[in-house]
Amino acid sequence: MDYPQYDPRLDTPPLDDAELDALDQLLQALPGDEVMNVEALDGYLTALLVGPAVLPRLRTADWLPAVWGGDGEGSAPFPSQKQRKRAAMLVLRHLHGIQTQLQGPPEDWQPVFSIAETDTGEWVDAEDWCAGFLQATVLDSEAWGALFDDARWGPALVPVALLGGDGAGLSEGDRTRLADPQQRDALSRSVVDAVLALQAERTTAPQA
Repeated sequence: MDYPQYDPRLDTPPLDDAELDALDQLLQALPGDEVMNVEALDGYLTALLVGPAVLPRLRTADWLPAVWGGDGEGSAPFPSQKQRKRAAMLVLRHLHGIQTQLQGPPEDWQPVFSIAETDTGEWVDAEDWCAGFLQATVLDSEAWGALFDDARWGPALVPVALLGGDGAGLSEGDRTRLADPQQRDALSRSVVDAVLALQAERTTAPQA
């Protein structure tokens, strides 16, 4: 299917809370295990914006269908082309909304993280968000790999890898950190710092 190319210059309104909830419900009604929830989607789109400049180099069809686990025959996995078109337009508007927030003051950016409720209080949990972020890194694995291996950026991105990874090869200390809601909260808040630093780097880097 041909999808419209993302154009950050278009003046499209960001999704309001009701529209974001409608998008989440639309996606979660789809079959398959690879469909993103709205938190993973938010992380996926954020990585497209703050990482290596992949969006201008890709067709929308190269990255958008991953949101719902890939396109199938006809309108699949959606019950109709109308629903798929609606989902695509909502995702593109959310992408633009994230970019607009990131280009403003740091406090304007509001990532979609989970809030875990425990007996000791409420804790931020960015696991699904980070899983979506890591999924976007596959689109330019070489450039992202260089960032994860970089002496400066590697440590900053450790919380993303810990929270969003599959858990393979984790040390006992890391497993303990992830099992503690308070430490997961601290890791999740560190993710915010890393993303804002990446955005600042993109903003100040000389343009080719």
